[in-house]
Amino acid sequence: MDKTEKNLIWLNCFFIASLLMANIVAGKIVSIGSFVLPAAVVAYPITFLCTDIIGEIWGKQEANQTVKRGFLLQIFALLLLSIAILLPPAAFAKAYQEQFVAVLSNSARFVLASLCAYVVSQHCDVTIFHKLKRKFYRQKWLRNNVSTMTSQLLDTAIFITIAFYGNVPNLAVMIISQYVVKFCMALLDTPFFYYFTKSKK
Repeated sequence: MDKTEKNLIWLNCFFIASLLMANIVAGKIVSIGSFVLPAAVVAYPITFLCTDIIGEIWGKQEANQTVKRGFLLQIFALLLLSIAILLPPAAFAKAYQEQFVAVLSNSARFVLASLCAYVVSQHCDVTIFHKLKRKFYRQKWLRNNVSTMTSQLLDTAIFITIAFYGNVPNLAVMIISQYVVKFCMALLDTPFFYYFTKSKK
């Protein structure tokens, strides 16, 4: 991937879209084999791939800027969700208000959980990535995987605890299930990381 403003904008767009979609779909609990986890497990790992690519090509400062933008936009999304809940429904739509509030209220809780996990995990990801880059410059797979796997462990534990405490029977099972899937996805994204960072200008 060439070091152009257009490519940087696209990566930021994918980062934000994946981040916000993860918050929206996190309320759906899915079963994959014996694993029980939120549907957000598909979207959220993409954010780590995006910041790793940005950090590799544009540097640590730009990766941190992406993380800051994501934080501010999540707060903005939370504000919009709160306004949507408070707005009075039309007369013909009152029958659906309860379901609407239930879905959006959960989304608001997931956004709050995501904000807490996000601040810790994304900064951890960027920091570890660049420390490993300085020490092991040629081992791109090492910094990509270690930074992502470490930060996603923190993210999973924080997010699941805040988002689902009191609503699921066993938080530990959900944390372990989600992290195992994220761990595998981190391994699978390595070829994409190499592909998008193979050409720098």
